[in-house]
Amino acid sequence: MTSESPISAAPVQAAPFSGLLAIFAVAIFVSAALLFAVQPMFTKMVLPQLGGAAAVWSVALVFFQTALLAGYAYAHLITRLVPGRRSLLIHIAVNVIACFALPLHIAQGFGPPPQSGEAAWLLGLFAMSIGLPFFALAANGPLLQAWFARTSHPAAKDPYFLYAASNAGSFLALVSYPVAIEPFIRLGPQTWLWTAGFYLLIALVAACGVLMLRYRGTAAQDEIEAAAPPRWSDIAWWVFLAAVPSGFLIAVTAHIATDVAAVPLLWVLPLALYLVTFVIVFQTRPVIPHSLVVRVQPVFILALVAAFVLGPIESIVASITLHLSVFFVCVLMCHGELARRRPPARYLTGYYMWISVGGTIGGIATGLVAPHVFNWIAEYPLLLLFAVLCRPGLAWPSRGSGQYALFGALAAGLLVLIAAVAFDLQPGTSLLYVIVGLLIGLTVHFWQKPLSFAAIVAVVFVVNLSFRENQTIHLVRNFFGVLSVVDSSNGQYRGLWHGTTSQGTQKMRDDDGNPIKGRPEMISEFFEGAGIDQVFKAVQARKNGPIDYAVIGLGTGTLACQRRPGDTLTYYEIDPDIVRIASDPKLFGFVAECAPDAPITVGDARLKLADAPDASYDLIMIDAFIGAAIPVHLLTREAIALYLRKLRPDGLIAMHISNKNLELASVVAGVAEANGVIARVYDGGDVEEDAERYLWVPRVAAIARREQDFGALAKSEYWPVYERDASQRVWSDDYSNVVGAVLRNLRNRNQSGGN
Repeated sequence: MTSESPISAAPVQAAPFSGLLAIFAVAIFVSAALLFAVQPMFTKMVLPQLGGAAAVWSVALVFFQTALLAGYAYAHLITRLVPGRRSLLIHIAVNVIACFALPLHIAQGFGPPPQSGEAAWLLGLFAMSIGLPFFALAANGPLLQAWFARTSHPAAKDPYFLYAASNAGSFLALVSYPVAIEPFIRLGPQTWLWTAGFYLLIALVAACGVLMLRYRGTAAQDEIEAAAPPRWSDIAWWVFLAAVPSGFLIAVTAHIATDVAAVPLLWVLPLALYLVTFVIVFQTRPVIPHSLVVRVQPVFILALVAAFVLGPIESIVASITLHLSVFFVCVLMCHGELARRRPPARYLTGYYMWISVGGTIGGIATGLVAPHVFNWIAEYPLLLLFAVLCRPGLAWPSRGSGQYALFGALAAGLLVLIAAVAFDLQPGTSLLYVIVGLLIGLTVHFWQKPLSFAAIVAVVFVVNLSFRENQTIHLVRNFFGVLSVVDSSNGQYRGLWHGTTSQGTQKMRDDDGNPIKGRPEMISEFFEGAGIDQVFKAVQARKNGPIDYAVIGLGTGTLACQRRPGDTLTYYEIDPDIVRIASDPKLFGFVAECAPDAPITVGDARLKLADAPDASYDLIMIDAFIGAAIPVHLLTREAIALYLRKLRPDGLIAMHISNKNLELASVVAGVAEANGVIARVYDGGDVEEDAERYLWVPRVAAIARREQDFGALAKSEYWPVYERDASQRVWSDDYSNVVGAVLRNLRNRNQSGGN
């Protein structure tokens, strides 16, 4: 997102009307608060339509940036073409028209999202649902400041200081939403409160317009008109310095949301930091000097580069801290350069408009274009390179500077690397660390040369990509993320990965290296004798005949091989590319060998399962929570109620809740109790893991209406009843506490001595 304007405080003397400044400040504050509160609020409302995918927020940010640009352009044009009374009347009319879209709701006429083109569908939904109110709010910041600049108030000649009110409203709205609003107020009342705030804002905007006309100034206006216009080179820098942080915002938010969950708290953290950078850099005396930021930025960039080379950080807290720290410093540096280049007040609205143009370009490039251009998350390292190029001093090197020698050496090294890859030479990991260490060491000499620094970082990324020990045989990127099919170094095992999370593994060769044909062996968390296998055996034994079961989350299709003769299986999977991968016998054999005729329903499981007849299944298995970004809406009180309706009277609900970041057993216990049913949880203890054979002990929750419905599980000491923690609020479609689940997981790992 592009923030609304900068600070440059001016001394305020006696005003012609003592409340003039206060009314303008309050109006800008309320407008910014509404503008930024609606973003997580409405996106959360839309999230279940697309399976809780982290990409929903990325596309939402693109919409907000584009709508913000439209509002800024409108403010710029109305200020230039129809100033004074007419601008007031036009803007009040725009706000009144926007009221017809209130209270906030999902526009009618939007059915289930398509299986392709989800981003375009989502942009259309946002535009039709909240486009008009958001557009009206977006215009308020620059327009009200331009109106204030036309008053006779002593501070009118430098209205940039009103950014303090704008930023305060934006920041407080963002921070308060996941902390003080979302946990306590349901979505319905939230929309009505927001609507009341919008009506109040119309009155405040009208009051500002009246004050502008009543206390119109002349001296300050003459001084403003005398200012020299910006050059096109200035505008180009404004756009570039705004585009890089905007793209970085979407990239880092998607990365964090994908590693934990697509929830408002993890959306607003990067956006709040983004806004704070504007506050810092546009102060008269920044609390963090720009010169200091320029000096320390290379250290932060190299720390993140090292994390890319060494692999993902196990601790989710440490990982988020690193990514947000690098993001904050890079954005602070870019916005610091942007602040140094701000124009006189006469060009205030144009300055905001061009900043918004840059923000929109960065958002579209990262959120919409990159997923179609790259089959992996290439935009993240590219944005690091662009952040380096935003540093002061960017220029072609002079003769004799040594930079041309560096470029030649780097090019020669890349040629050697290309030759090694062409001849199928696979250097060891130790050599990778040596090469990367030497390259990073070069930055000590070239850190003040943006072009050379960027070239070194680029070569580090290329070298790192070339030193992969595992073999990727299939790679695809779509709205839901990056899917890769990867063979182990010895070719014995093949796994499906969604980002950095395994979605299942198949043993392709026996211990002698011979290809395995026929029914695949059940491994990973699904191996024989472990919790998931016990669930199927318990239901099959209790039914004493064929069963009907549904599986939410296809993965590699492993659970197809739990089907016995006479059983019926229905899969529910939101990602069509996973369907194509799991169904391709050249990649995985579970579906092809065990259930080639099983229907696979593509779409969000809750929406699709709602269409199934009631009492259809003996077992509903939800295998959608092992990944980092869990679909929260599949684990709520309302979701369990839906599953129970689709379950036969003596049926069983099972959930695979193994998760490296979140503790979900207590969540299951809460939603089960809220529906009047019983939850049992399996943590292992009766089987052992074997990493060499890809056998992992799963954590599994089972839910049933009565004790006898659990069958053999009720008699097992490894399946205890899990009581709800009364201190935890039950998750619902209007409430979830992912942060609490993260903290519980960290506490449990510390108590057990885990890392």
